[in-house]
Amino acid sequence: MHDLSLTEDEFYSGPVRNVFKELTKKNVLRDVQTLILDGLNVTSELIGDIIGRETFNVRILSIREVKHLNERKLMQTLLYAVRPSRPEGTPKMKGLYIFGKKNNEPLDSYKSVEDFRNRSCHQPIGVMQSEGAQLGVECSEVLQSSAPDVITREPWYEFSGRMNIRRTPSEERAWADTVRACLGLISFDAVLCQGPRHTGENGVNGMNPSVAEVALGPRGCEICHTLPEGPAFYGVSPAERFPLLAPLPLHSSAVRTAKRPRVSILDNPPALLVRCLECLRDRWCERCGRWWCEDCYTGISAHKRTFLQRKEFEEDLKLARSASKGQDKPHIKVHIGLCVENCLVGEMMIGAGSNGWASNQTAGNADDSVINATWLPSEGVTHAEVVIA
Repeated sequence: MHDLSLTEDEFYSGPVRNVFKELTKKNVLRDVQTLILDGLNVTSELIGDIIGRETFNVRILSIREVKHLNERKLMQTLLYAVRPSRPEGTPKMKGLYIFGKKNNEPLDSYKSVEDFRNRSCHQPIGVMQSEGAQLGVECSEVLQSSAPDVITREPWYEFSGRMNIRRTPSEERAWADTVRACLGLISFDAVLCQGPRHTGENGVNGMNPSVAEVALGPRGCEICHTLPEGPAFYGVSPAERFPLLAPLPLHSSAVRTAKRPRVSILDNPPALLVRCLECLRDRWCERCGRWWCEDCYTGISAHKRTFLQRKEFEEDLKLARSASKGQDKPHIKVHIGLCVENCLVGEMMIGAGSNGWASNQTAGNADDSVINATWLPSEGVTHAEVVIA
């Protein structure tokens, strides 16, 4: 029998609160600066206490995939914590992990640039990660030759495609507003998209803020090899452009340490290129990772094309299938999430004799061996870390 006098918060967060009471009795709770509650029953009221009460000194909090969390109330709590009239020195919490998956393990490091190319080519990205969605086209030669001078072990800095940031449209908008309000005060394991459509460049009114959820890798645009807002370089660009990285740092509770990318080949600082899905609509191939920026390509979205434009596109595809090297390439770069010049045309040619799209299950030949990465020194912040599970 459940005690009917218990509130929802007391019922769900009771076990965690009991742990906090025991830590308080042992004079440990006040020294906890990194707190991991991933996957547990956590309410917004509990988070409010962690952020606002004097008994807590948590600087980095992880609540990934927690249960019974009212995110709307949590956003209100965060907005209240960063209000202009807040007391000086608050909020104490400087980093919040909430968007990613719990128990994130660092990616295998790479033995060489060639190893990076091989693994990048056999890892499907975007919607192609789902079972049965892998198409028959192999990784292009262009992508294989695009290995950067710096190899990281961070999904945000690689050709990872869509990250684990899945919310309803209304929640995405609310979270984007919350992240923007917390800039400079609380960092998250995600960042805002800095595309020109959000900043209002070129005389165009800026769109609403949006959380960046696509990692484009260090290559940049297919034509100019950068992006209009410029890539972010750790240690050079503003700290607000970098997300908190998983796993959480083990020997520091400093946000700067949590944002520092781990690198295996340290020649130059790694470049961070991320965008929201809206800024990449009809610009990004979800199969090979190619994409075209706003300065180099002004395409028309598929749902906005007229009947004549669609017919012209179909004729371009037919020409591309039987084209010689001297014929013009189709003007449209991306169609149904695939780049026209390589992935889409290639699949049509493979499936031409099989009455439709062909499916080619290609196994990756990634080497499972791991080498030690070159870890940069932490700030050495004295802290206590508690993982409650």
